Amino acid sequence: MAAPRGKRSRRIAGLPAPLVAGLGLLALFLLLALSADLIAPYDPIFQDAAARLAPPSFAHPFGTDNFGRDILSRAIFAVRIDLQLAILGVVFPFAIGTVVGTIAGYFGGLVDTVFMRIVDVVLAFPFLVLMLAIITILGPGLQSFFIAMALVGWVSYARLVRAQILVLKTSDFAVAARSLGFSHPRIMFRHLLPNALTASIVFAMSDCVLVLLSGAAISYLGLGVQPPAAEWGIMVAEGQGFIARAWWISAFPGLAIVALAFAFSLVADGLGELLGQRT
Repeated sequence: MAAPRGKRSRRIAGLPAPLVAGLGLLALFLLLALSADLIAPYDPIFQDAAARLAPPSFAHPFGTDNFGRDILSRAIFAVRIDLQLAILGVVFPFAIGTVVGTIAGYFGGLVDTVFMRIVDVVLAFPFLVLMLAIITILGPGLQSFFIAMALVGWVSYARLVRAQILVLKTSDFAVAARSLGFSHPRIMFRHLLPNALTASIVFAMSDCVLVLLSGAAISYLGLGVQPPAAEWGIMVAEGQGFIARAWWISAFPGLAIVALAFAFSLVADGLGELLGQRT
């Protein structure tokens, strides 16, 4: 179905402009992550007491923190961790929610009721509060964050996929597949699921923004990535006490978070337009 006239964005090489711009920004962040050792001017954990709280200059374009560490170098190395937070923090919930939603929507009945009641229980708690509770139990760290995201974040994908499967399982091609005696797993994962993933894929790109901000917030609270590792949320927290006289400690990592979140938002908008025109 074509997009309504007047609402279609510009296209570059046949793709929506937001998608191209977002992918370009993500490619830039990926390049920074892969070549951080070559691009960063300093070791991200090297401390220079003589350069403590130095403002932005030619030697330190983003200034230094209260330990004399170069902010630019730490921000570049932090791309590696924050990309992991945003991407892996979505991959695990996406996989779990997709499987649960497919099974619940296809079989219905008691199976659907049990899974959806579990979804209701998870949704009864505020997202961030439940995340913090799980991480507190497991202990701070990147692994705990991913486990918490997997345990909490799958419910949205399960609901999206289930709704699509409920519609698709009554379609002609699904009825024909059952008439031919195909097994349930084949019908679910080879015939129904590929046609039910469009909305989930677009939502996943938007969800990367939420996961990125959640990861930064949890690191800010001291429950995520632990110092002296370079991570944008930690860097913002470290600069909080010096915001009046050394604004650059928090400002540049904060801008990096906004830039990466903006890139994922552009990709989500572009994918929504691209995939929407094909449905």
